[in-house]
Amino acid sequence: MRRRRLGIILRDLRIAARLTGEEVGQRVERSASWVSRVEHGRVGLRSRDLHDLLDALEVTSEETREALTQLARESKQRGWWNRYGQTITGPYASFISFEHEATGLLCYETIVVNGLLQTEAYARALNDRATSVQVSEDADRQVQIKLNRQQRLTGEHPPELWVILDEAVLRRPFGGPSVMRDQLLHLATTADEMPHVSIQVLPHRQAIFPGMIASFTLMEFPAPDTSIVFSEGLTGAVHGEAEEAARCTIIFNELRAAALSKRDSIRELREAAQMMGEQ
Repeated sequence: MRRRRLGIILRDLRIAARLTGEEVGQRVERSASWVSRVEHGRVGLRSRDLHDLLDALEVTSEETREALTQLARESKQRGWWNRYGQTITGPYASFISFEHEATGLLCYETIVVNGLLQTEAYARALNDRATSVQVSEDADRQVQIKLNRQQRLTGEHPPELWVILDEAVLRRPFGGPSVMRDQLLHLATTADEMPHVSIQVLPHRQAIFPGMIASFTLMEFPAPDTSIVFSEGLTGAVHGEAEEAARCTIIFNELRAAALSKRDSIRELREAAQMMGEQ
């Protein structure tokens, strides 16, 4: 996945330089198809190949060149999620690997609590409801994967996490009132005690506008990296296009402005937890 990130950056640099893949290929004595495979993260890059590409793209910033060289070097490393190879596949594998590298995560959730903030009981309840037929061993792996993902929030250099929850998320009691009560209290405590985690609630009274009908996560990376958007769905999809990331940034800022303040959101979470406890 680091190869894919590197490819996205190289593609954006090529577009900024107003060059086609064929033109870049000619400059480095490679085919246009090879350039395409590099930009899609399908092939690894040796240091010499990368430097030739950066020369062709007229990238002179030493800081940028060093950052990309480091990214190419790290692309040979394997992440913790590789040991779950049969469970983490396709778009979910892409999502986890990008999430692990991101320095900032902007998340909008319309149905369930974000995976980085789920309690174990809530995660298990969600997993039980995800399909009518579920193998117990696979269910345990799915929950453990979420718990492993959450370790980033308490480790060194955690990402800045900003989550906006539609109010419907608070009212949907996965696992029953008791499980949901503990989940809501966990959200309130996390937002109150972790300075790098912000949670806002988008109340029902807000009118619907474009962007409110689908969950998404916008992942931010240090320069010269670009932002990446993950759109929720039955299969999910990762979008590296700068235009898509820019559009989702605008939508997220609109949602952030429409949602309750962080302090009022914590109060709303605690009140919702109290209501769950009374059921």
